[in-house]
Amino acid sequence: MTRHDWTKEEILAIYNKPLMSLLYEAATVHRQHHDPNKVQVSTLLSIKTGGCPEDCGYCPQAARYHTDIEGNDLMSVSQVKAQALRAKASGSSRVCMGAAWRNVKDGEEFDNVLEMVRTINKLDMEVCCTLGMVTENQAKRLAEAGLYAYNHNLDSSEEYYKEVISTRGYEDRLETIDNVRKTNVTVCSGGIIGMGESIDDRAGMLVALATLNPQPESVPINALVPVEGTPLEEQQKVSIWEMIRMVATTRIVMPETQVRLSAGRTDMSKEGQAMCFFAGANSIFAGDKLLTTPNPDVNEDMELFKTLGLEPQKPFEKKSQPKTVEAEQSLYKPLGEKPKWSRPGHKIERNEEAKTKAKLAK
Repeated sequence: MTRHDWTKEEILAIYNKPLMSLLYEAATVHRQHHDPNKVQVSTLLSIKTGGCPEDCGYCPQAARYHTDIEGNDLMSVSQVKAQALRAKASGSSRVCMGAAWRNVKDGEEFDNVLEMVRTINKLDMEVCCTLGMVTENQAKRLAEAGLYAYNHNLDSSEEYYKEVISTRGYEDRLETIDNVRKTNVTVCSGGIIGMGESIDDRAGMLVALATLNPQPESVPINALVPVEGTPLEEQQKVSIWEMIRMVATTRIVMPETQVRLSAGRTDMSKEGQAMCFFAGANSIFAGDKLLTTPNPDVNEDMELFKTLGLEPQKPFEKKSQPKTVEAEQSLYKPLGEKPKWSRPGHKIERNEEAKTKAKLAK
């Protein structure tokens, strides 16, 4: 039975168990709710790269930092379709489209994204989007187009969030998830470890996710990939043992969720990834890039699957395929909304330093 009343103390007690006991419990829970030999494979596609107005300390796409990321305008529907077909041929069941936006704005670009959703859903693939904050009406328009999942990560605990991002509030993340929950679209929400947070903060993030009712259908666990030019460029990478503990704890407190082994896999050995799968991870991103950071080659992943006896999960195994409503039949029209998403306005010293450094580099 899925619980929604987890406390931080309970989650810390699980996280800090002797590793063998933790692994055994997580693997047992995993087998009760999932086929342990199936892993959902997604391809992450950056449909609009760079130029983001936010100040997320981990992100090379923030316009205020000086990184080597090449920005690009929104891709065309035909370009996205070609990439989706390539992903499908390589074994992906889902395409996740990411745009470096603070929030969705009604207009031509969002209309194009809706057309991308319709196009990919008609290829019999699950479609996920991560586009920033969305209103209830925008979420309903995405659902009508055939969106399967919406990703909106909490990133960290509410307390530590303020040490990483100053341009938006934690409550905006929760409000967006709530708006998505008013539709039939599934929720994908997780976070990043290795940003300098404490184990308490990791537990705090899991409390925020596990106490949602319903819990997110997908929870990505990312290991920070420090990128030169970002405020977190000097951050020490997390160990594989920390990733294994985080995956196992997530599996135990969110038994029905697909736990996604996300950023940072290029630094993990095959044996380390295998232990994460044993601990309950049953979803990965395939392809050579996760938006802008490196990722294992899909052929490497398929080789590892073969070694471990894993097989890619077919699309719509967990939830039936949504129907696509064409634009001309849509019940939900653009409202031209201008929601007042929060701007906390506090200063984060390392973010300000990276911003100053970027100005000097120009």
